[in-house]
Amino acid sequence: MDNKTTAGICAQRLSKEEYAKNFSDSHAPLKRGQALIEADRCYYCFEAPCTKACPTGIDIPTFIQRIAQDNLRGAARTILEENILGGMCARVCPTEVLCEQSCVRNTNEDKPVEIGLLQRFATDHYLSQGGAPLFTRAESSGKRVAVVGAGPAGLSCAHRLAMLGHAVALFDARPKLGGLNEYGLATYKTVDGFAQREIAWLLSIGGIEVHAGKALGHDIVLDGLIRDHDAVFLGLGLAGVNTIGIAEPRADGLRDAVAFIAELRQAADVAQVPVGRRVVVIGGGMTAVDAAVQSRKLGAEDVTIVYRRGIEAMSASGYEQDWAQKNGVKIKPWAAPKDILAEGGRVQGVRFAYTRSENGKLVETGETFTLEADMVLKAIGQVFAAAPAGAVIQIRDGRIATDDHGRTAHARVWAGGDCRHGGRDLTVEAVEHGKRAAISIDQTLRA
Repeated sequence: MDNKTTAGICAQRLSKEEYAKNFSDSHAPLKRGQALIEADRCYYCFEAPCTKACPTGIDIPTFIQRIAQDNLRGAARTILEENILGGMCARVCPTEVLCEQSCVRNTNEDKPVEIGLLQRFATDHYLSQGGAPLFTRAESSGKRVAVVGAGPAGLSCAHRLAMLGHAVALFDARPKLGGLNEYGLATYKTVDGFAQREIAWLLSIGGIEVHAGKALGHDIVLDGLIRDHDAVFLGLGLAGVNTIGIAEPRADGLRDAVAFIAELRQAADVAQVPVGRRVVVIGGGMTAVDAAVQSRKLGAEDVTIVYRRGIEAMSASGYEQDWAQKNGVKIKPWAAPKDILAEGGRVQGVRFAYTRSENGKLVETGETFTLEADMVLKAIGQVFAAAPAGAVIQIRDGRIATDDHGRTAHARVWAGGDCRHGGRDLTVEAVEHGKRAAISIDQTLRA
């Protein structure tokens, strides 16, 4: 596909000013006065339910109290000692269904303490100051650990291992570190290169040797890593993409939503990213919402998310669904794709079957409808690609089986993040997986 135009797909649909507005920070950070007022709303609960709801166990009342005391460095330390990617998680974590949903302010008021914005306020202030490091390395243990995958789980694991005194070799298949934080999030959620600035700070602890552009199963193999290191952590993410279960013609305009988002995130100029005039997104998760909203922000006139079940079954939160609709995206539930319509090598639309639930089973009603489109984005989930890891690990329901500390069936291999069985595909949970695995690795190596 030509980068400028192919039928209804083209770049530079909007003015320079419109692109700047559309891809600015989607949620403005708190100013100092606002943060102090918001911090004063916290009850500083004993055994706070918000802390229990946080996957990384951040002591939320303590960091908020430190903001109220204008001790922003102390607030940042409280956050980052439990969640080393606290700045990114403050931007992308679904706080509305985690800590903020558990806030006791919800009982008698209609608005919880804005924990996510307060977390961002504290971490942004610290990272912008360039002050003394919060964390230093312990004395060298003489042990070497390989971490494969530099997404949230791998970065969290690598930092904690380095802090505990181990030498870490960090491998990632892509040229930039960050995983989905760099390649898979909507551009308006993390502006001004924040993902790379946060990673640069994380690596400043020392003891982490970076090997970018090294893919497991191609440039490195698990057997070799086990041989050359005292332990291995796998934070491989989900490299595979689900199919939509119908024939997919080779046609311009039919794309994986993940690849579309990655292209936009890596674009030097978002105005050069082509988008259709009419876009259909198939799926019901966060990726579907991010792809749909960004299509609108690129200048698409008509964008529809189509999901096979009801609105309540969508994995995208109610907050994300509202965000999509506020940005002009239509959401059409109870419809499953039947045919991708193409002509002359170009997408023309999608034919859908109406669906309903019968005794918990999804069935088609026999009725169909067609949505015209010049771009169709598939956002129906990713899967773990097990082959590169080889036969030394056990797979359960398509992901790596581990214990609660991330240890796999192999005594020297741990895993965490989206590739680990039982996870919820949340950045904040991946950070916790990496942290727990690092602690387990450390205890094992010192035993």
